[in-house]
Amino acid sequence: MAQQNQAELVKSLVDAGVHFGHRVSRWNPKMEPYIHGKRNMIHIIDVRETVKGLLRARRFLQNIVAGGKDILFVGTKRQARHPLEEEAKRCGMHYVAERWLGGTLTNFRTIRARLNRLEELEKLWSTGQIETYSKKMKATLQREMTKIKTNLEGIRKMERMPGAMFIVDTRREHIAVKEARKLGVPTVALIDTDSDPDQIDLPIPGNDDAMRAVEIILHDLADAIIEGKQGRTADKGEDAAGQQRRRSARSQFRAEEGGAPAPAEPGVAPIENPGIEPAVAAPAGEPVAAAQA
Repeated sequence: MAQQNQAELVKSLVDAGVHFGHRVSRWNPKMEPYIHGKRNMIHIIDVRETVKGLLRARRFLQNIVAGGKDILFVGTKRQARHPLEEEAKRCGMHYVAERWLGGTLTNFRTIRARLNRLEELEKLWSTGQIETYSKKMKATLQREMTKIKTNLEGIRKMERMPGAMFIVDTRREHIAVKEARKLGVPTVALIDTDSDPDQIDLPIPGNDDAMRAVEIILHDLADAIIEGKQGRTADKGEDAAGQQRRRSARSQFRAEEGGAPAPAEPGVAPIENPGIEPAVAAPAGEPVAAAQA
């Protein structure tokens, strides 16, 4: 079944044109291991490498999400903007689809301040307090709110650094790549023949200009993230059930022993009484030796 799904994935990727790279004159020599050949002066990407990178990215992102961390999707080019926003919302992750503001990660405190400002502005409209302002001030505040919302809506709920980033077109998003590398955030990226794979922790070689190919890869990764979130929920359920079972066993033991203390931990030998009489508590202000005498 898995082989059949993989064969269908390969066919859909080829039909979408994921194997078409850029012109030979624009290539990055570091992409040579991922290139199958060239045709009509255009490099052809090895689809086997694309699928291999996609499967590795699936497992990696799934494990990251199952561990309790979030993924940040980044893709501001026209071909990727709409599908990236849709798939990020579908799997409940953060995204930047309009414009990467410099310092989004490295100066996150300032970004949070702008998001707090957005909440203040929205509160003016929700409470009706905006009607107390002049028409000119109302238009100014409306423009400010729209601008902040357009740029930062996708990371509005991001309270901490993401566990990993998925990037479409690393040449265009080079600032995001640099910030992620500076902070040690792992990066997964769809890279074309003109990109540098050394800048990315887990590259997926493929055509980053084909809208359908970008959609397929984003959809596949979003499915993996959803599976990881389900594993995260299952782990929490198992932990809660295990704690409940441990508490129940302890309560049952105490009930059977009539309130006796719990048994020693496994592997720890119980301390036997060597025949010494129990110590007598010393009255306040007297030394212990005097009390025992």
